[in-house]
Amino acid sequence: MIARVWHGWTSQANADPYETLLHKEIFPGIEQRQIPGFREIQLLRRALGEEVEFSTIMWFDSLDAVRAFAGEAYEVAVVPAEARIARALRCSVTALSGTPRRRPWGLRKGERNASPV
Repeated sequence: MIARVWHGWTSQANADPYETLLHKEIFPGIEQRQIPGFREIQLLRRALGEEVEFSTIMWFDSLDAVRAFAGEAYEVAVVPAEARIARALRCSVTALSGTPRRRPWGLRKGERNASPV
């Protein structure tokens, strides 16, 4: 598995509208592309004084799947025009290999989480 991690920063005033945009438009748009090998996207947020940092973690089966999403320059941010409200002061993207933990809330009835706590 490959995790593509993006970090962007915006003002406190833009943070809530940006998060709403991500959940209502950007993430569904990514899912609608039906990219083979794309598994999921997660959003993290933290306040940093006058700014708010957003991080996304996108999980893919392979680097080829990452390229299908982002192109050959897959460590360059993919920011749709409507998402530029964030006015990212700094932006970074990294692709890392790893194994996501199985989430207990994703288990079906009767399944047990085999991952250590």
